[in-house]
Amino acid sequence: MEKDHARPVQGAGTGPLSRSGRADRVPPHLYFVVSAVFHYLGPALAVLLFARVDAVGVAWLRIGSAALVFALWLRPWRAWRQVDRSTRALLVGWGAVLAAMNACFYLAIDRLPLSTVAAIEFLPVVALAAFAARTPRNIAALGLAVTGVYLLTDVRLVAELLGLAFAAANALLFALYVVLAHRVAQSDALRGIDGLALAMLIACAVALPIGVPDAAVAFTDPLVLMAGFGIGLTSSVVPYVCDQLAMARLARPTYALMVALLPATATVIGIVVLTQVPLPVEVAGVLLVIAGVAVHREREGQTR
Repeated sequence: MEKDHARPVQGAGTGPLSRSGRADRVPPHLYFVVSAVFHYLGPALAVLLFARVDAVGVAWLRIGSAALVFALWLRPWRAWRQVDRSTRALLVGWGAVLAAMNACFYLAIDRLPLSTVAAIEFLPVVALAAFAARTPRNIAALGLAVTGVYLLTDVRLVAELLGLAFAAANALLFALYVVLAHRVAQSDALRGIDGLALAMLIACAVALPIGVPDAAVAFTDPLVLMAGFGIGLTSSVVPYVCDQLAMARLARPTYALMVALLPATATVIGIVVLTQVPLPVEVAGVLLVIAGVAVHREREGQTR
C-alpha cells in the first residue's frame, strides 16, 4: 500500500503537459491564440447541428465527448483520490459552471446572433480585468480593448428577451469560469490538466439528466454523432487545454484582458474561412484590441 501511494499518478504531471514538461517551453500567449481560434470553430459546427438536435442536446454532446476524450487520455479519477476536500469542492464548482455555461451559450446563440452573444459574454470578463487594472497604463489598455470590441461587435439588443437572459447568464458564468479555471490552473494540488479533466467529467454528470433526452437523436445517426464529437474536440478539448496551459503562467487580469482578442480572432477566421472582408470600422476595432493587449502590463510579481 505504501508503494502505491508513492507511485506518481499517470496524467498528474508526468506527461508532456505537466508544468515542468515541454508545455512550459511554449509562450503562454500562443496557447491563448490557439484557444481563441478553436473557440469559433466549435460554434460554427454547433449552429449547423441545431437543425437536427436541440441546443441543450448539442451542449451535452460537446461536454460528453470532451469528457470521454479526457477520461481515455488521462484517467483523472486517479488524481481525484489524491486531492484534499477543498480542491474537490473547487473542481465540483468548476464542473457545474462548465455544464451551465455551455447550456446557456447554446441556448443563447440559438436565439441571438453570435456577435451579440459574444459581446455580452465579454463584458463581465472586462470587469475582472478592470478590477485589477490599478495603473494608468492598464486602465488605458482596458479602454482600448473595450472600444475595439464595441466597434467589432456593434451590439444591438434585439427583441428576444429569453435569448438575452441566456446570454446574460452565460456571460456571468464565463466570468466565473475564468476565476475558477485560473485557480485550478495555478493550484499546487493538481498538475498539468488533471483538474480540467476532472471538471469535465463532473460537468458531464451534472448535464446528464437534461442533456441526454435532447441528444438521444444523435445516437441513431452516425453523422450527427460524429459532428457532436467534433464539436467537443474543437470547443472543449483543444481550447480548454490551451486555456489551462496559458492560465498556469498568466495573471488572471492579463488573461481576462486577452479575452478581448476573441472578436478579433473571429474577424480573421471570417476572412480566411468565409471570405468575409471586414469594413474599415471593423479593421479599426481589431487594431484597437491588439493595441490594448500590447499596452497592458502585469504588475511586478503579479501571478494571480
